[in-house]
Amino acid sequence: MSEHKTLKSEYISRINKTFDYIESNLEKPMTLEELARIANFSKFHFNRIFQSIVGETPFQFILRVRLEKAAMLILNNKKESISEIAFKCGFSDISIFSRNFKHYFQISASKYRIKKSNNSNLSQQDSNWYQREERPTQYFCPELKTIKWRTNMKLNKSVEVKELPKMTVAYIRHIGPYKGDNKLFERIWNRLFTWAGPRGLIGGKDFKSLVIYHDDPNVTIEDKLRMSVCITVPAETKVEGEVGKMEIDAARYVVARFELTPQDFQEAWGWVYGEWLPSSGYQPDDKPCFEIYPEEPKDGKFIVDICIPVKPI
Repeated sequence: MSEHKTLKSEYISRINKTFDYIESNLEKPMTLEELARIANFSKFHFNRIFQSIVGETPFQFILRVRLEKAAMLILNNKKESISEIAFKCGFSDISIFSRNFKHYFQISASKYRIKKSNNSNLSQQDSNWYQREERPTQYFCPELKTIKWRTNMKLNKSVEVKELPKMTVAYIRHIGPYKGDNKLFERIWNRLFTWAGPRGLIGGKDFKSLVIYHDDPNVTIEDKLRMSVCITVPAETKVEGEVGKMEIDAARYVVARFELTPQDFQEAWGWVYGEWLPSSGYQPDDKPCFEIYPEEPKDGKFIVDICIPVKPI
């Protein structure tokens, strides 16, 4: 690897650490000195370095991510007031939140909730819900001592809600468009496995490969979308360069297994959000979603577990 690429990957590594720190502490106030320390840059140069790599200053990035997270929660958590959501997303003053939200989305937060809910596919699917034959039905699985769902959705193999354990993952992050770009995913997987293979990190009883989606593609513009291709690793694993490391907290998830071609992923995600969630008694929780790949793809088809954090309505 050339010296230029080595230096660039080191910068990306430090910025990724900053991203992870911001995402884990979004509800808290943060200072430039604090972020510079996380990135191991001088506070006098950190702002310029961050902006040159990300295209935004650190505080422009934090404000945007907070607003986009608030927009997602406003739509998904109907029982929470807009003020509660604003405070949860790091805004201590509701008037500042309201002003910034309207500036960014060109509509007030309250009108955003009404307009988006009325115009969304989820709302349309809700209104016709009880007329559908494909409505998921619950049953108790004696073998696993848990509730599962029967569905008539052709791509779906199973649905259950379960606690997933805490996981440490090594990742390579991509910022920008990714929808339908199979070659992009292949390139990132190849780079990650090229790093992990010689270190003996591939395989084993609890090994998992997954893709984490940090942003809602219905809210965040494509050029700013963040996605991390990951593998589970031991907690003490050392990472460097473009390969970062983070923890996924233990939490309750709906785990919906599908058999998909690359063209089917959007339909599968839409089904979980638009058909399973409204009938389940659950709502999305405030954590990233991800896909787990329990098997190697065969004949152009993927076995995929779509994992969405949930909590009772």
